[in-house]
Amino acid sequence: MADFKHYTVMKYEAVDALECKDGLIYVDCTLGGGGHSELILKRISPNGKLISFDIDQDAIDAASERLKDYKNLTIVKNSYTNIKQVLKDLGIEKITGGILFDLGASYHQLTKQERGFSFSKEAPLDMRFNMDSDFSAYDVVNDYSENDLVKIFSEYGEERFSKRIAKAIVEKRKQKPIQTTTELADIIVNSTPKIKSSIHPATRVFQAIRIEVNSELQNVKNTLNDVLELLDFGAIISVISFHSLEDRVVKQVFKYHSTRCHCDKTQMICNCPPPALELINKKPIMASEKELNENPPSRSAKLRIARYIKR
Repeated sequence: MADFKHYTVMKYEAVDALECKDGLIYVDCTLGGGGHSELILKRISPNGKLISFDIDQDAIDAASERLKDYKNLTIVKNSYTNIKQVLKDLGIEKITGGILFDLGASYHQLTKQERGFSFSKEAPLDMRFNMDSDFSAYDVVNDYSENDLVKIFSEYGEERFSKRIAKAIVEKRKQKPIQTTTELADIIVNSTPKIKSSIHPATRVFQAIRIEVNSELQNVKNTLNDVLELLDFGAIISVISFHSLEDRVVKQVFKYHSTRCHCDKTQMICNCPPPALELINKKPIMASEKELNENPPSRSAKLRIARYIKR
């Protein structure tokens, strides 16, 4: 697909972290344009196996063409949140090598006009990663209560003018439903003070709605916890996140499972099981200067790595 554009963020850093070995089983939770998957396949061929997930048919079509010569690749059109069932159906008991998460939306999703992720292009309010889903940004904007809108704008967008924006949305939709991205962006601009900022006034609200539509933070937390049951001893988890909320979830899950004791301070004897993870890097790895010059959006990317150490 010539129109499918995707920049693979931190390609070498994220795949290097997996310490790829021929003959082992790896999982790429977000196939996207196939950049991470291709590099993994090059390093684990001919006997290694890669299972790559995506729910975006555009991504699957583009990556399938790019990776058509690799016979040890299985592409699954499914959410990585269903990884336990998918691997069971494939007869895979353990991920012996490692798993890579590249969280958030792809460049293609964010810039394809009809997907409705961008406030700079007029499009229907959509923002679904999974186009088969019935729930979209339209439902959030037109059906959520004012209090619920304030909550998601504050929590998922860290938007300081959440109350003003939510009130303006509710007032506007009383006249008629809000249909497009530009309608929503105009409401946000007109309901917030004019302040000097490097980002558009609608940025945080659009992020919050996208996270809500796709249950992004809850999915990340649940899946990171679920996947621990699937990892073999020594397998690596490599996670790229793109905003502070995602990174916080990854950091908290990694910290919890790498901590030796969770007992109350008043408890005399610790009965906690041994930690499941060993942190490879305590501070996140950031994109290189070269990558930032080639792809400025990489500046928000953070890579965290852990190894499964529970026998």
